[in-house]
Amino acid sequence: MKDSMLRWQEADEEQIAYWQSEKGLPPPERVQVADDRMPADTAYRLACGGTALLWRGDFQNAKLLLQAIARRIDNKKPARRKKPETLTPVELFHRYRLSQSQRARILEKLLIPFNADLSIPLRRTPDVRSACWDAYGSRTEAFIAPLRELLGLIGAHEWRKKGIDIPALGITIHPHYGVFAPIRNEYVQLVAQAASPTILDKQSIAFDIGTGTGVLAVALTQRGVQRIVATDHDPRALECARDNLARLNLTDAIELVEADLFPPGQAALIVCNPPWIPARPSSPLEHAIFDPENRMLQGFLQGLRDHLLPGGEGWLILSDIAEHLGLRSREELLHIIDAAGLQVLSKSDVKPRHLKVADTSDPLHAARAAELTSLWRLAAN
Repeated sequence: MKDSMLRWQEADEEQIAYWQSEKGLPPPERVQVADDRMPADTAYRLACGGTALLWRGDFQNAKLLLQAIARRIDNKKPARRKKPETLTPVELFHRYRLSQSQRARILEKLLIPFNADLSIPLRRTPDVRSACWDAYGSRTEAFIAPLRELLGLIGAHEWRKKGIDIPALGITIHPHYGVFAPIRNEYVQLVAQAASPTILDKQSIAFDIGTGTGVLAVALTQRGVQRIVATDHDPRALECARDNLARLNLTDAIELVEADLFPPGQAALIVCNPPWIPARPSSPLEHAIFDPENRMLQGFLQGLRDHLLPGGEGWLILSDIAEHLGLRSREELLHIIDAAGLQVLSKSDVKPRHLKVADTSDPLHAARAAELTSLWRLAAN
């Protein structure tokens, strides 16, 4: 970020405040003060033109204005084309990602002020300090951030309080802000039901690579694994996993290690659920979904052989959504496995049950409807 300060004119004077963006966005160069008197059409036009709106009116009206801008974006008719287009799945994916990025860029132009104690100096503002603390931590200065970001923080805070039920394990997992939430958790049953490698009975040690919330490490404890080492490179994820293990009284059963991939040593079983889509994330928060150039996938597969005990297995949990989107072929995946000196022992599948599977209006519906999530049992050649 080239500058962490936001500058604007207000009351005929130059103003300055700290800028906050969890996505790492630079502060807007053009800022106009706005309040309840600004029509939605004007706000939409200014935001589309790159002007940020610093809100000084009622907080609830700011939320309504954001919704109104979103409706105008979504209702905008695409330009008419001379000939009907037939797009490939990968072209559909990239067009969808571009439209989502453009939509976000417009919506992020509505800004709100924060006090140093994380309260918001606007009328009818709820107490959002706990939600902001989850993401921002303690602050010593007032700052300004996009309203859309705040609403995301509030939603994440509610997930953290409520938790997500994991039926396959009979537990509830509480995701923290910035950590992948296992809302789609059908893959957990694959880990719970797969046959264990025989060596696990003699050397009961397993690694969970990229643990996130810790849900797969918990699944391994329920399988009776005696020693589990769970790794992640993200401090937020490790704190989240630590919180969940404490809630489940499993702090002593699972060792958490900060590592890019593997901890030192070898294990009888190593599980990994890497990001499923080989594309560039548009923000730090998307790293749990997008894996540019298959970096984590390849890193896991290329290092797996050296970290397996003789007779051990690696379990790769991976959706085939990338294949249906034309982003990675099955042949490419098998080649990476083979080049890493690994063989496929078996593969078990589960059909996703999330709502978008049935949403025919989704531009990526065909890929989502065909998607399978698989557990690949791998061993050294």
